[in-house]
Amino acid sequence: MLGEKQMVAVCGLNCAKCEIFQASSNRDLAQKIVDWFKKERDTVVKVEDICCLGCRGDRAKHWSPDCWILKCCVDEKGLEYCFQCGDFPCEKLKEWAEENKSYGEALNRLVEMRKK
Repeated sequence: MLGEKQMVAVCGLNCAKCEIFQASSNRDLAQKIVDWFKKERDTVVKVEDICCLGCRGDRAKHWSPDCWILKCCVDEKGLEYCFQCGDFPCEKLKEWAEENKSYGEALNRLVEMRKK
């Protein structure tokens, strides 16, 4: 089992609550996600592609290996979390956080982590 620290993505998302993360070890859930993509987005996705081992896992098995936040924070700046950046929270991260409730919660989680 991954530790709490490892369950929080670079961007602050809670991996433990992510269905794609959960589907990595739950084939039934992966199939439900595949079915959703077909019905809602008319997109064919294979069950084996519904996999993410987190930002610190194998990028070949990451749902979004081209994530701009992952590239900026880890690849370009060598940080573990966005809150460690001198520009935190940058405008791009703030805009991302406004896209939906879970992204806003992720930014708030990073703010709290920075305080500690």
